[in-house]
Amino acid sequence: MGASTELESVRVTRILRDDIVLGRRVPGSRLVERDIAAELNVSRLPVREAIRTLVAEGVVVARPRTWAVVREFTHRDIRDFAEVREAIETLIFVFAAERHDELGITRIRDAYERELEAARTGDSESARIAAAEFHEIAVELAANEMLGELIAVFLTRLRWLFGQHDDLLAMADEHRIILEAMEARDTDALRRIVPAHLASGQSAAERRLADGSDLVV
Repeated sequence: MGASTELESVRVTRILRDDIVLGRRVPGSRLVERDIAAELNVSRLPVREAIRTLVAEGVVVARPRTWAVVREFTHRDIRDFAEVREAIETLIFVFAAERHDELGITRIRDAYERELEAARTGDSESARIAAAEFHEIAVELAANEMLGELIAVFLTRLRWLFGQHDDLLAMADEHRIILEAMEARDTDALRRIVPAHLASGQSAAERRLADGSDLVV
């Protein structure tokens, strides 16, 4: 019984997380346990556990005596996350460039190629999923457990806030430039390229918030 419940909660968490990150559940929308349980054909317990996990990840806000809601972000949130992300992800890509093997670089190249193909065909959801994988594989290639733990704390929030560029082809091209620097193990270039890449994601998030658009990835 315990193992089954744990597996269900993991599955429900993944579904709800993807719904939020990909914009299927917009900021401010309610997460009603009974409705989600009926929608996913599960009991309310794994839904409750999933919501608790997403609260801990910072993308859901729990409200006492009422429904949890998808978090709404502010300009301050964007600036705070951007400052932390630049420091950590620059280190991640530098270490990944220094420490990757051929299998690892093949994996991250595959993510880039899937992103590019999806961007060319206008499949925005697949492009954004592959773009997120590009960054997640870099974390693995960096082979630094402490950095992995730090980025894991706010990975979902970062994907949500900064993952949606307006120009998917431009985002893919930025990843191509990063990939080429990684293949060449050019860490000096990465120290310049990665902050510029992350800044473009921050600018897109700032524009969406200023325009009153939903902040979704």
